[in-house]
Amino acid sequence: MTMSIQEISDRLEINNLLVDYCTAIDSHNWDGLDNIFTTDAFIDYTALGGAKGDFAQTKEYLSRVLPFFPSTQHLIANSRVWIDGDTARARTMCHNPMVMPLKEGGTQVAFYGLWYADKLVRTAQGWRICERVEEPGYVFNVPPEFQSFDS
Repeated sequence: MTMSIQEISDRLEINNLLVDYCTAIDSHNWDGLDNIFTTDAFIDYTALGGAKGDFAQTKEYLSRVLPFFPSTQHLIANSRVWIDGDTARARTMCHNPMVMPLKEGGTQVAFYGLWYADKLVRTAQGWRICERVEEPGYVFNVPPEFQSFDS
């Protein structure tokens, strides 16, 4: 099936948005998330022990929890996008190694595998995510003392 120039442009813009999310998270650029999500977005990270709520709650949660980890990398691939006019859906695979401090000192790298199930909307500022739900994949090498930070 041949794609129109508009659909090609939309797909590239959505791909860049998904990459920009990873960059903002891993660089702790919380204000950068303002260019990723709509202000009324719903975000659910509970599949792997995180929080869920609106965009403001999620931004506060991330800014409180992620600095605990010395390093993270959100590596995305296999993104499938379905566009319907000014709305879209995407399902994107994420492999997320996270360096975790250990109680006895030192660090350990844990690995999280998941999918982002997103709903997107075209705004005057470009594509934005209006809903993100994590779908679980796997966890590996998580330290026993690690606990959820959603409280």
